[in-house]
Amino acid sequence: MTTSAPAVREAGHGLTYAVLGWAVAYGGVRLAWTVGEAPEFGRFGTDLLGFTGWWSVAMCVAAGVLAVALDRLVVWRPVLAAVAWVTAGALVAAAAILLPELVGFLLFTVGPYFDAPAFASRLGCVTGAVLLGLATARYQRRTRGDCPDCCRTVRPGLRRSTPAWWARWAAYAAVAGLVARFAAQAVVGFDGLTDDATMVGLMIGMVLAGVLLPLALVHHWGEVWPGWVPLLAGRMIPRLLLLVPGFGLGTGIVAYFGMGMVQVVSGSESEFSDAFLWVAMSAYSILGLGLVAASSDYHLRTRRPCGTCGR
Repeated sequence: MTTSAPAVREAGHGLTYAVLGWAVAYGGVRLAWTVGEAPEFGRFGTDLLGFTGWWSVAMCVAAGVLAVALDRLVVWRPVLAAVAWVTAGALVAAAAILLPELVGFLLFTVGPYFDAPAFASRLGCVTGAVLLGLATARYQRRTRGDCPDCCRTVRPGLRRSTPAWWARWAAYAAVAGLVARFAAQAVVGFDGLTDDATMVGLMIGMVLAGVLLPLALVHHWGEVWPGWVPLLAGRMIPRLLLLVPGFGLGTGIVAYFGMGMVQVVSGSESEFSDAFLWVAMSAYSILGLGLVAASSDYHLRTRRPCGTCGR
């Protein structure tokens, strides 16, 4: 069963209205906080990183303008798509502190710096990034390529069943990044870290996200459950089971530690040496970039063929 063109167009308009609604609502809050008095945001002192004040208002305006442009244009403009993706990425980077907060929720702890208004603001910022990203992806599907249904650009019959060489390198680079991070910690010592159950759980999660996940994205056992898995052996693994943490964690890690490196350059104070921070944050950034790259290949490799063109 195929979806009619008017229905697809109406769905696209709905997404555009969603971005505009977010830009008005969240942008209005940012404007009120900029011209008036913003909350204290607890001990951390801020809700967003980098894009605060009038910059945050400008980001909301830019997202709304881009959403309209993406909806109106009927031809492929790579510059427009690039600007939209960069804007969505900037919104994610601004709310980068959301990553450790969400990890804290998974470990059943919120940490000493948690502040509900700041968390809500970061969540609202990321919501705008997701909506703008969906609008950009829809624009690409609608205008890129020669198929009206999928807009894919590869030639029919060129679907790959094995990972690309660059995806394998990216996955192993992600693992190397995690190893480098633990090596840096070993140099300064693990004193006090192994005594905290939360930190132990975090380190276990890091091993799963930095070793098991990237390798699963580029090996066959990441598509079919291995024989040693009870009840599921031989069954296909749902794509989203790997793609959601792959893209989500990868993007979050790059945003969080990328902004952290910017803060180190700006001279922010820390209890750790600059050498340790550079090594640790660079290692995390490599881990995040590797996850995003491996997830991209996994997505392209495992998506369903288009019913119209077969690509």
